[in-house]
Amino acid sequence: MSRDQLAERIGTVTPETFAALALDVFRYQAVSNPIYAQYLELLRVNPREVGRLTDIPHLPIALFKTYLLQSGAWKPQRIFTSSGTTGDATSRHPLYDAEWYRRGARATFEQQYGPLQGRAVLALLPAYLERTGSSLVFMANDFIERSNHPASGFFLDDLPGLARILRGLVDSGTPTLLLGVSFALLDLAERHPQLLGNTIVMETGGMKGRRRELTRSELHATLSTAFGLTHIHSEYGMTELLSQAYAPRDGRFLPAPTLSVSGRDITDPFAAAPHGRSAALNLTDLANLDTVSFIASDDLGRVHADGSFEVLGRMDFSDVRGCNLLVGEI
Repeated sequence: MSRDQLAERIGTVTPETFAALALDVFRYQAVSNPIYAQYLELLRVNPREVGRLTDIPHLPIALFKTYLLQSGAWKPQRIFTSSGTTGDATSRHPLYDAEWYRRGARATFEQQYGPLQGRAVLALLPAYLERTGSSLVFMANDFIERSNHPASGFFLDDLPGLARILRGLVDSGTPTLLLGVSFALLDLAERHPQLLGNTIVMETGGMKGRRRELTRSELHATLSTAFGLTHIHSEYGMTELLSQAYAPRDGRFLPAPTLSVSGRDITDPFAAAPHGRSAALNLTDLANLDTVSFIASDDLGRVHADGSFEVLGRMDFSDVRGCNLLVGEI
């Protein structure tokens, strides 16, 4: 099946068609992505003999740091990069079609939260704005433009200005999204606590070394108290994914139609973990059609029978024995 035929099917994927489509994407990438093909060869996996979604091998996410992973030969429109400390390798994710990413990100958000049009979108993303290549900034910029609201925009370090704009939006009853990195939202909460009414406050995670790490429940409790909200929302995304997931209220992330999450045993990267059990997270992202759709992440969490998932933290790399051995061979 051709790339364009797969892309058309991905645009209309449903829970009922996801598994069969994922298998077709797997067979396409097993042939068109040389790194993934080599990984399958090392595992002695014959793509033609894989008949179930649960049997598809997931590529260790660390390989995004050492290879530019592409399915097929094409020139990237842009390359997303992850943040990292000085001297660390960063992940790189080439983008085949920027509009493909924009459409998917908009659709996922609007499916859960309603139209962006007419909503004020305020992005408090200082750590991401201070570097280039952030997929989160790219998505937020599209949301800001799509909102078509005069108050929408990015905020780097003007917390007083942001607080003033938020007060005005609350007073006028304007639907508002405040999307922020965790440490910056905490700064705003400490310096400018105020009642934010029906504002959606959404954290994207990450202290970026600027604050003590908190559990998600601690972070949400602090923000809820400062802003007079019953709950804080969360966004789950990363450089290596072109799909997102959102947690509206209870800590469970609801993935995009193009994203499925499964659990793998923490000590055996090739063994599945049962629903509800703490596990490492495997990500199947059909939006990654032109790179790699099957990713063994470093996140720990719990996957539930309804497809929702929780994120509990990051893996201790001493436990990733099988993945590390294979990474060393590729």
